[in-house]
Amino acid sequence: MKNKIARKDIEIMAPAGSFEALAAAINAGADSVYFGAGTMNMRSRSSANFSLDDLTEIASICRKAEVKSYLTMNTIIYGDELELMKTTCDTALVAGIDAVIAADIAVIQYASSIGLPVHISVQANVSNIEAVKFFANFVEVIVLARELTLPQIDEIIQAIEQENITGPSGEKIKIELFAHGALCVAVSGKCYMSLGNYNSSANRGACFQTCRRAYRVTDEETGEELVIDNKYVMSPKDICTINIIDRLLETGVTIFKIEGRGRSADYVSTVTAVYREAIESWFDGTFDQAHIDQWLPRLETVFNRGFWMGGYYLGEKLGEWTGYSCNRATETKHHIGKVNKYFTKIKVAEIALPAGDLKTGNEILIIGPTTGTVRTIVNELRLDGKVVTEAAKGSTVSFIIPEKVRPNDKVYLITERRFGQTV
Repeated sequence: MKNKIARKDIEIMAPAGSFEALAAAINAGADSVYFGAGTMNMRSRSSANFSLDDLTEIASICRKAEVKSYLTMNTIIYGDELELMKTTCDTALVAGIDAVIAADIAVIQYASSIGLPVHISVQANVSNIEAVKFFANFVEVIVLARELTLPQIDEIIQAIEQENITGPSGEKIKIELFAHGALCVAVSGKCYMSLGNYNSSANRGACFQTCRRAYRVTDEETGEELVIDNKYVMSPKDICTINIIDRLLETGVTIFKIEGRGRSADYVSTVTAVYREAIESWFDGTFDQAHIDQWLPRLETVFNRGFWMGGYYLGEKLGEWTGYSCNRATETKHHIGKVNKYFTKIKVAEIALPAGDLKTGNEILIIGPTTGTVRTIVNELRLDGKVVTEAAKGSTVSFIIPEKVRPNDKVYLITERRFGQTV
């Protein structure tokens, strides 16, 4: 191990597109979370976005949990948005947000000028030590381009160590990498396909994901359709580094970013927990193939487009295309009800089932803005005070749930899915 690092130096950085996902990330062991608020982030037009008014509450929740909070401001900024950009930075500073994530020089300079820490976004495409030296004038953390190999990453981090490259605070520059999640066909996410087709820019948080569609190649002279191996020729599989976490840690990377602000709280909980276990196993000396073989199926239970194991980091060219349009998660979740009450002393929940049946032996998922996520097996059902093995849609039932849940938390039935089919 070239770079001596301690577990306290490592951040597992989880996405939060909702208060449910925020709670899930914290409960799963995230060291930091990132999120968007307002219009200046790459999910600004999706539901996975907070308002500026939420920032004080988010910062407070994170401080209480001893988790760092990062606001994404990683879009291109136009001249008529400079005042809004400043207002957003000012609001984040007052709220107590730990840092903003940015690529536009306007954001970097203004945030730095008011004392708001900045992390350089992957959109800046930092690929060499000279770029690191330049951005070190403004920032403490730099996300390296997704397309680098392990030797290239190692070379950059060794140069930071040897040349003692520090940020404005005097602390040595920290390096962040994408560890898991969706990949864009474009270099570090800088794509203009959506802009060209729909005048809706990916770099402005408004991607239509046209690359994720199936395409045909047709000879315009003859009208003949050409045969290609895979219709989804611009939709990469998701990157997964669970198999090379040991090698990434050995380079000296200290922040591991999980992609997925548009994903469910269950996705956030599962992926965060798995990567936390993997990193801790490296520190305690138990990281091995047997553990990888256990972690991978858990990652497959939540949203994915198939996995490109190790990705560019292993020096491979992008050739891992999805081959399908749908989510390839091995589990699916059906909304069946909500929590009415939770009796803390006896650990029993009363649950209404307006949308589905429930049987003993079923596995359920409960999601709420304070609860985060709770998974449990239904071992015994009570209906009208009597023990039953099945409760029909429209019933109100009670059963033991070891972890605390809360009124109005949503209840989902988990079922297995194979090859896109529920079984």
